[in-house]
Amino acid sequence: MNKTRSLGIFIIAITLITLLIDLPRIPIKISKGPVIIDTVIGGYSINILNGKFQRDLNIRKGLDLAGGVHVVLQADMQNIAEEDKATAIESAKEVIERRVNLYGVSEPTVQTAKVGDSYRIIVELPGVYNTQDAIDLIGTTAKLNFRELINDKDLQDATLADFADTGLTGADLKKSSVSFDQQTGKPEVALEFTQAGAEKFGKITERNLQKPLAIFLDNYILTAPTVQAVITDGRAVISGDFTLEEAKSYVIQLNAGALPVSVKVIEQRNIGATLGADSVKRSILAGGIGLFLVAVFMIGIYGRLGILATVALFIYSLITLAIYKLIPVVLTLPGLAGFILSIGMAVDSNILIFERIKEERRRGNPLGLSLELGFGRAWDSIRDANISTLITCFILFNPFNWSFLVTSGPVRGFALTLFLGVVISLFTGIIVTRNLIRIFYKG
Repeated sequence: MNKTRSLGIFIIAITLITLLIDLPRIPIKISKGPVIIDTVIGGYSINILNGKFQRDLNIRKGLDLAGGVHVVLQADMQNIAEEDKATAIESAKEVIERRVNLYGVSEPTVQTAKVGDSYRIIVELPGVYNTQDAIDLIGTTAKLNFRELINDKDLQDATLADFADTGLTGADLKKSSVSFDQQTGKPEVALEFTQAGAEKFGKITERNLQKPLAIFLDNYILTAPTVQAVITDGRAVISGDFTLEEAKSYVIQLNAGALPVSVKVIEQRNIGATLGADSVKRSILAGGIGLFLVAVFMIGIYGRLGILATVALFIYSLITLAIYKLIPVVLTLPGLAGFILSIGMAVDSNILIFERIKEERRRGNPLGLSLELGFGRAWDSIRDANISTLITCFILFNPFNWSFLVTSGPVRGFALTLFLGVVISLFTGIIVTRNLIRIFYKG
């Protein structure tokens, strides 16, 4: 009994926590006489470990629901040998994926396509509405180099001809990151060089002590700080009048590297979210109708057991939505379909268990024994049925990007939501429903 009570408290705690996570932002304004309330509940965020783990707990939407940018790039393969073209386009795809992921776009889709003799990369960025910014991010080649001022000129009057290349380039860069000046708080770009790059940088700073050292990105001068000391540890900072977005963009391009082939845009368009909003409303309506019909069926067939199963199904929905927000899962229309399908599957375990309980009661077993035997003997069927579904989800999700399996983003979204639905339904069916029956059902 103590174990049952402990599990009951655990279930109540999970329900309350997930309810807080799921609660949308709701403004409350009450002004009646001396009572004045102006606050907002819901829409909470998570910020722990000094900002190392942050979540805004908003539902992430895919391109078909949130709108965004659709760009088609064509690779220039004129100077690429025939046997190397497939490798080159895959390398370009990886670089673009890396840039997009560093930018923080939710559930981007980057895939290659061959149309006749042309090689193309299709990029879909949900939640991004500035097409030109997206193109600048995914299609440019960032070339970083350090140059010395060779003529005795004022820095403001110097031209490109007045700078000499030092031989230190982006190839010598190990990584870059956004940092902040401790005195001014302005964003900076922190650079860490390789061992060879650190040696070059040390010699460059030694011969340019108290002189400006220009840092160029794609032949545009970023900044030209005066070298204040010889730097031998391979760590430097690019400082300037950057906004946080500009500093982040520089870091993205420097870390992502250069595209192995040049690309040009052959199609670009913005996808509006109007259709997505309508689809979300219809999907929510379908999910609500599904939940209602399942509840009516369970209560009509199993009575009080069905009521407890419906409560467990409500808890299942809360947990599922909370996990979507915490991971976060990016919802697409196929993903919503997977969630709605998992609602029906969530009661499968309960039906198997309840039918076994009825069989045990018909055999003359007392209620307590029938409940335990019903859960225990239904487990084999529940396990086998759900394992086969989980295997299917694994194949559809294709986590290892096997070329002989599908790699479509929408299909993966469907597989992910269905997988989570099956796993959570196992928890609610075996743990939640079982303990609710132990506590509240008396036959």
